[in-house]
This record gives sequence, C-alpha cells and structure tokens, in this order.
Amino acid sequence: MSIPGPGTYLPPATQPVRGVVWAIHLILPLLGLWLLLAQPTINIEWHHNPSHFWLIITVAGINVALGVMISEASRRRQDARLFLSSMVFLSSAGFFFMHGLATPDVILPIGSLGFDVGQQVGLSVAAAFAFASALPLGERAAKSVLGSQHFIRSALVGFMLLWGFASLVPGLTALSEPPPVTPVPWLAWASIPGLLLYVAASVMMFLLHRRRPSAMLISLITAYALLAESMIAGMSQLNWHLSWWEWHLLLTLAFVFVAYSAYLQFRREGSSAGLFDSVTLSATVRRIQRDYAEALEELVEHVRRGEPLAATRMAGKFKLNEGQVAVLDRAGEALANERELSERLAALVAVSAQTRVGLPEDQLLTTSLERVRQAYGDVKIALVADGRTQIGSRDYQFNDGNPIKRDQLLAFPLTVKGNLAGVLEVPIGRTNQDEALAATLAGQLSISLENARLYQELHTLFHQYMSPDVAHALLADPGQAALGGELKELTALFADLKGFTTFSEKVTPGEIVEMLNRYHTAAVPCILNNGGTIVQFVGDALLALFNAPATQTGHARSACRAALDMQQAAAEIAEEMAWRMDDGVEWPTFRVGVNTGPALVGNIGSPELRGFNAMGDAVNVAARLQGIAEPGTVVIGETTRGQLGPDVTVNPLGRLNLKGKEELVAAYVLTEMT
Repeated sequence: MSIPGPGTYLPPATQPVRGVVWAIHLILPLLGLWLLLAQPTINIEWHHNPSHFWLIITVAGINVALGVMISEASRRRQDARLFLSSMVFLSSAGFFFMHGLATPDVILPIGSLGFDVGQQVGLSVAAAFAFASALPLGERAAKSVLGSQHFIRSALVGFMLLWGFASLVPGLTALSEPPPVTPVPWLAWASIPGLLLYVAASVMMFLLHRRRPSAMLISLITAYALLAESMIAGMSQLNWHLSWWEWHLLLTLAFVFVAYSAYLQFRREGSSAGLFDSVTLSATVRRIQRDYAEALEELVEHVRRGEPLAATRMAGKFKLNEGQVAVLDRAGEALANERELSERLAALVAVSAQTRVGLPEDQLLTTSLERVRQAYGDVKIALVADGRTQIGSRDYQFNDGNPIKRDQLLAFPLTVKGNLAGVLEVPIGRTNQDEALAATLAGQLSISLENARLYQELHTLFHQYMSPDVAHALLADPGQAALGGELKELTALFADLKGFTTFSEKVTPGEIVEMLNRYHTAAVPCILNNGGTIVQFVGDALLALFNAPATQTGHARSACRAALDMQQAAAEIAEEMAWRMDDGVEWPTFRVGVNTGPALVGNIGSPELRGFNAMGDAVNVAARLQGIAEPGTVVIGETTRGQLGPDVTVNPLGRLNLKGKEELVAAYVLTEMT
C-alpha cells in the first residue's frame, strides 16, 4: 500500500483525525463490554419488559423503513448490491420483531428459548447478506442475484415465519420452551461465522470507500461493525444484565446511524433518488453517470430549442424538487450558451482550415457553408453576380461596410481586396456576442474567398509557365526562389527536333507554331508522368531534369522511360501528319540525349529575373549526346547505362569525342526497356 504524500486527498474515514475519532467510537463499546464482564458487581440486572419490547419494536421499524428504501432504490437502479443490502435490514428487522414478541408477558408469560437465541440467529442471517453485498459482483453474478430476488425474499419470509411459530407457540418445539437457567453452550460458537462475515463485509466496504468516498458507505461500514460488536455482546447470554442491554443499544445505534446519514443526505440533496447510489456496483455507477450525461445532453437540446423548463422532463425520472429543476434549467441554459459558443468558434477554425492550395472556390464555399450551418443555423452565402448582391428577393448594398438587419436576419459583406464580393446572411442571435462572432465569420470567409482566388491565379500563372514540381515548391516555400543552388546528382534529358530549320523554311509561321505545340503537347506529359521537371523551352528544344528539385528514386530509369515515350508520341504525330500534308513537307523528328551525374541545381539569374536551372558537366554531356543522336533515337551516357540494370536493350556507339570534352565519352543508343 502506498503512503499518501503531501497534498494527497484522503477520504473522510481515512483522514487522520476523523479516522481516530471513528475508531474510538467503535472501540469504546467493546471496552465497556469488557469492563462489565470483568467486573460482575457493576454488571447489574435490570428487568423491565416494556422498555425491552418498545426498544426492539422501534429498531425493527427503523430497519423495515431502511430496508424498503434501499429495496426501492435497488428496483429503480436494478442493482444487486442494493438488493442484498436491503436484505440485511429486512432480515434483521424480522428477527428483532420476533425477539420483541418473545419478550416475557407479551405473548409468553416467561419467554422462550427462541427469545434467547433469536437475535443471534437474525444477526447471523443478516451477516450473510452483508458479506454478499460487499462482494464485487460481476455482470453475470449480479444478474443472477436480481433474477432470484423474489425467491430469496420468499425463502427469508418463510424461514422467519417458521422460526416465529417454533418460538412463540407453546409446546410446539424446543424453541418455545422456557429459557434455560444457564447459557446455551453452542450459541457462542454458532455466532462466530456471522461475526467473521461482518468483519469481512466491513473491510470490503472500506476498500470500496477508498475508491469511491461516500458518507453512505461510511454509514454501512459503521453499521456492520456495530452489528459485529452486538454479536460479541450477545455471546455472554446474561439476560437482562447491563451487558445484555448493551447489545440492544448497539443495534439501535447501528441502524439509527444509517437512517440519520440518509436523512442528512436527503436534506443536502433535496431528493431521495440518489441516496444509495454510492453503494451500488461499479457497472451501475457507470450506467447512472451515462444516464445523467444523456439527461444533460437532452436538457441542453431542449434549451437550445427555446424550452426554458426542459428540466421538468427529467424531474420525474430523477425525482427532482422544484428548486433543483430551477437550478438545472439555469445550468442547462448556461451550458447551452457555452456549447453554442464553442461550436461557433470551432466552425471558425474549420472555415480557416478549408483555405488551402488547390481548393476551388465553389467547393470552398460549399464545404464552409455546410460546416457553418451546424453552428449558426440557416446561413446563406451569395456572391456578386451582374453587379448585384442578392439572396432570394433581398438585395444588399453595403455603402458603409456595416452589417444590415432585415427580417430577423443579419447580413455582412464579403470582400476581396477591399471590394464587395458577396454577402453572408445569418439569423440574428440572442446576444451581442453572437453578432460579433458572425462578423468574425464574415471576415474569415472573406479571407478564405480571397485566398482561393489568389491561389487560383497563382496556379494558372505558375503551372502554365513552369513545371508543377517547381511551382509547388515555390508556393510552399517562397524562399526557394532566392538566387543560389546546391550540388545534386540528377539525370538530364535534352531533346530537339531534327529537321526543324528545313521545315520552317517551307511553311508559314502559323504552321510552325502549330507543329511546335503539337510536339510539346505530346512530349510534356511523357516527362511529367515519369516525375521529370521541365526547366527550359528554347525554340524546338527542351531540357528536363529528374531528381531535381524533387528527390526521385530510380531517376535514370524514369528519364529513359520518358525519352522512349516521347519518341513514340512524336512518331505517331509525324505519321498522322504525313498523309494530311500534300505539299511533300516532312515533319521534324525528336532526337534525345540523356545523361546522369552531379550538377549545380538552383535559381539562376538576377534579382529582377531568374529561372530554375541546372549547370554542370553532366548537363553539358546530355546536350552533346542529343546533338549526335539520329532522328527518332535516344542516346544515353555511360553513367545512365550503369543505373538501368540488365533489362534494357542498347547499341554501343563506342567512346566518342564530344565537343568541350578532353576525354572520350562512352555512349549507347537505347532502343527498348522492359
């Protein structure tokens, strides 16, 4: 067991001072009993039948009341522990009542043996129920107990009736015979099991109280402890002596203590519905908490719909008084306002999150409107169309930029770059705070709308004038547009059109542009679909990079695959145009060079005008290989060939003397890849 540190919360029974006081109250009766038994001279005899009878009847009445209350709580909560606890009080009440009836001169002139042993038997039966009530019953065991409750009650009533007849009908059994002069020898030993059961029940209830501090649990623990002490006091069988009266007093204290605790809790809570909820099984506690949570949610929904007395719907279910209903109404209204505020703030955050690159304007407004309506109600948005801002038959003109109130609606302008772009219409709220939140929402929607249009403009400008990889990188991090670069291994692809000059001399400028667009339209997807980045268009030539700026595994294979795809697409175009043109003009054909190696990659130019490019020997070699390639072929360098693997078909060109290179360069014609 861990020792609580400073500041650790301790349940009431385990706080040092209260724990000591509680223990003293339980030990004092045992000390008094020991003193009476050790000093027979002070353990005097006081024989007063009416006092005994009415004392026992009073205790039995208290027990019946407690038993019925706990039984009703058990029925309402469907809890096995409460049922077993109620049986502790009902069983002890029945035997105490019969013990009272066996008082001399009530029914029998001199009492009976049942008068002497009845209270110990009743306490033993109650001890069995007390022990069972303290057990941590599982779902199956609890269901079994609840299913058998009628049988258990019937068996108990039958046993008590049999005991009553046997004890009170003269001459029927030995229990109705006059009490013996000497103590019954077996009674003390027969009381030990019940004593142990009370001790075990008290310990288990105390452990439950450690996990779930409760005044009612403390009351039950105290009652079980006092019942155990009354059994100890009854073992002496010194009828009518002070020690004999002591256990009657302990019985009274035990049940009066529980009754008084229930009364105090009733006074504090103003309702009997939850007096014994702390005693229930863990599964019942979770179910109660879930019921209260659902009730509170229901209350909030009623309040949000404008039903201020919604708590009265729960008054019958939870037995609330008028004061509690009023407090719950006010709490529900406050909670509804708080929840409404939280939902509207969450909607603002959600609208802000919708503003992201690539989200079309109509999708942005549709998604935002769907989320906003969950928090603000029937919200409407309209954009400027034909110079007018109109929702239904309502036309809005925001001359001063202030919101407009009309027909229980509040309209706010949506602006883009300071100009009116639309209108946001929301229902008028209950407080000024609602209007402020709606104004904030209009401002956020304006920002989102402006950003969506700006991103669309950037998308159009960037993606039509540069590779998507470069455009995306600049949108995510504009700092990448700074001049400078880094050394990186890449694969460069150079391509141009062989026969372009001859073709240009024989056709019109319009036909030249058409031809270039046809070829580039076919070539660009081949490069982009293989992860390449196009960095230059120079007349009929283009330069594409692989593994720059975006990192790409297998970039050499991707570049070669793009080159072969380009040649196939160009061949299809040339074949198509051959029969369409009747003037004998032959369309140009791509020749492609591919090479792999290190290069300086980055933004090159001036502060006023710059472009993304790559420089280095690897790029220069790719340009030279493209220059020696035959029309319709792809020539690759030795480094590129080494990264392709065995599943390619190449024709070696030997070691070539390229312009600008002092050393010979090995080259290959790539014809096929699998």
